[in-house]
Amino acid sequence: MSIDTPRIAFVGTGANGAAIAADLTRAGHDVTFIEQWPAHVAAMREHGITVKMPDRTENTAVKAYDLFEVATLRHPFDIVFIVVKAYDTRWACELIKPLVKPDGLVVGLQNGMSVDDIADVMGPERAVGAVIEVASNMWEPGVCNRETPPEEAWFAIGGIHPAVIGREQEVADVLRHAGTVEVSDDIRSSKWGKLIVNAAELVPSAILDLELAKAIQVPGMYEFMLRCGTEAARAAVDSGSALRPIFGMTDADLTNPEVFAEQLFEQVLRRFSSPTTRTTSLQDWMKGRRNEVHEINGLVVDVQRARGGSAPANERVVELARRIEAGELERSPENIALLLA
Repeated sequence: MSIDTPRIAFVGTGANGAAIAADLTRAGHDVTFIEQWPAHVAAMREHGITVKMPDRTENTAVKAYDLFEVATLRHPFDIVFIVVKAYDTRWACELIKPLVKPDGLVVGLQNGMSVDDIADVMGPERAVGAVIEVASNMWEPGVCNRETPPEEAWFAIGGIHPAVIGREQEVADVLRHAGTVEVSDDIRSSKWGKLIVNAAELVPSAILDLELAKAIQVPGMYEFMLRCGTEAARAAVDSGSALRPIFGMTDADLTNPEVFAEQLFEQVLRRFSSPTTRTTSLQDWMKGRRNEVHEINGLVVDVQRARGGSAPANERVVELARRIEAGELERSPENIALLLA
């Protein structure tokens, strides 16, 4: 790999993908945007990508391509960031696979445990897992609203194959333009740490159709979210992973799943959320799309069932999410009764 001038692609340039890719572009890197929303591609081509942050707005000229145009690209990439929904990981990897250099790295900037899907398609020797903590949203093509600018964003990256160990720095060197980057020597455990938080906050607050800050004020909701997180923490340990501190935490209790889950949740509420933060799961539903409940809460349920156990709070989240996506139930604060039943 040419680490001096790597060719970089982002497959998925919605809110998070576009914001991060814009940071790398502004830093002088050769970045290609690949996106599935045609109006968004057209807007970026005509006006660039506009990223609105709490203290500034940046506009960046970018190279943007529709999915169907990937077949027209000829020059392979050194680093590919996958920033689609976790359930879209496999087809996104298959799409870009012919354009990844033999020694190229494919990085999953995603929720869930998608690093294993990337490894299945690309080969574990090219797969890099990542933990991402960036709050963004996008409601119009070409415009990203980023609540956590690079000064506040946080990432962890790590390989799952000996061929990648030691090469994470190649990814860190470019990703640091978008936030703080740590290299994890156990990326699966680190990703479980983020999944613990996601299980607690993403879909539960979306079921109430509320911003995260408002959802936790609903009587009984904070405690329910912690039950989801605690069940996820126990699933992480039961699956063979360890409780690992993320977000730069130095005082995490790695012996008690319940305490650990609450410490992680409080970190997100304090450092990475604002009064207007809507979780990505709620944003998905507001846009008429399915969300990642099966890759997050559903994974917790599956892990426990496989071991003869249960995760009742997460099971309730999965069931209510299924009903909402089937059109049988409306998103509403009144759903707190169903969550707590």
